[in-house]
Amino acid sequence: MQYQVVLKIVGVLLIIFSTSLIPPILLSYLYDDGATGPFAIAFFVTLLTGAVLWLFNNHVSKDMRYRDGFMVVVLFWTVLALYGAIPLYLVHKPLLSFTDAVFESMSGLTTTGATVLEGIDHLPQSVRYYRQQLQWLGGMGIIVLAVAVMPMLGVGGMQLFRAETPGPMKDTKLTPRITETAKALWYIYLGLTVVCAVSYRLAGMTWFDAVGHSFSTVAIGGFSTHDASLGYFDSMAVDLVAIVFMLIAGVNFALHFLAWQSKSLVAYVRDNEVMVFLVGVLAAAVFVIGVLAGYQTFAEPGELIRQGLLQTVSIATTTGFTTGGYHWWPTFLPVFLVLLSFIGGCAGSTAGGIKVLRIVLLYRQWRREIVRLIHPNAMLPLKLGGKPVSDSVSNAVWGFFSLYMLSFAVLGVVMSATGEDWVTAFSAVAACLNNLGPGLGEVAQNYSGISMSGKWVLCFSMLLGRLELFTLLVLFSGAFWRS
Repeated sequence: MQYQVVLKIVGVLLIIFSTSLIPPILLSYLYDDGATGPFAIAFFVTLLTGAVLWLFNNHVSKDMRYRDGFMVVVLFWTVLALYGAIPLYLVHKPLLSFTDAVFESMSGLTTTGATVLEGIDHLPQSVRYYRQQLQWLGGMGIIVLAVAVMPMLGVGGMQLFRAETPGPMKDTKLTPRITETAKALWYIYLGLTVVCAVSYRLAGMTWFDAVGHSFSTVAIGGFSTHDASLGYFDSMAVDLVAIVFMLIAGVNFALHFLAWQSKSLVAYVRDNEVMVFLVGVLAAAVFVIGVLAGYQTFAEPGELIRQGLLQTVSIATTTGFTTGGYHWWPTFLPVFLVLLSFIGGCAGSTAGGIKVLRIVLLYRQWRREIVRLIHPNAMLPLKLGGKPVSDSVSNAVWGFFSLYMLSFAVLGVVMSATGEDWVTAFSAVAACLNNLGPGLGEVAQNYSGISMSGKWVLCFSMLLGRLELFTLLVLFSGAFWRS
């Protein structure tokens, strides 16, 4: 492990992150909301720490190894959550403990959307904005942004990109150079955010709410500038904008790049994962609406379709926006929706969960094994998109799925050991591991009632889900530390 290289890169990334505190400072000064000091302190502390780490290790000119990339990703997300919590801890409104501040910061950066805050409508404008910005930065991964400028600092970024970016994009560069790849991803990300913000504004939001919700929508985060989330606006137009952009953000960003480059939608149509994702979400929404109609949950047909579609899309993409809460819906629907979040969006998107691509591969493996029972000597290659899938990939998918389920079970038991009931414990872990946000039981509205130990368990769950298990758990392997 090249520790000086790691510290140098973390320093650079902290310097970059410190610049994200400038908008809240300006906003606080503009509104005179009393939070200018805390944000200014956080800015200087973050900038100074990053500068010290970079200056003391700037003489190191070694290339970063693949193992170093994993360390930087995990260390940076952990450190970033701590430094991101500084202004939340220092502001006088809300008064948060250190644990609560870290929980809120981790939830934002991992785009989980679980919150410990109450009375969000009455918080300083800068704090309300800052929470949304945290999710936007975490959506694509601030590390992908950083590798676009690292070559200017003499730091290679391919190892970071491979360790940070989930799904099939781990070994796929959209452009010949990693710097251009990172820039392409962020141009698309920024462009979608701008279009989403304008759409929300045209739907009736103020510019403040429109920008804030565009951040959390494109990031599939779920934070809102209001306690009632999207329910605050009670608008069909707002809900439709949210549905469209949640679905767009749930698609592999590599496909967005290809579609933009070719000026054609063919890339989406030909992609098996996208078709399964869209058809699956639509089918789930129809099923949910049907059950709600059978139980006459909503009197008006328009409200029935609106609520069923929005809530299903929100949870299926692991965004977590709500209009009135789904936890009170009849029969098994709340549990069904939580289970739906385990699938999540497409690989290479800002969504959480296992990802549709892995579910498709698992389904085809299950089907192949059943056929093998009938025809044990048959040659049955596993294919995806008409191309054969290697055994190493299928084994990795099985390994990920089994580890994901095991992590959910173990963390659920650990969470229940902190004193929470089974419904609250397992739904909270599911919501955090899948980066969903709202759960069931005591965490249906917010996480303020969870114990301190429980919140740290959930922070670990958020990080584990955001980094897709292996990137984090590899650090607990003895082989990782052996040279």
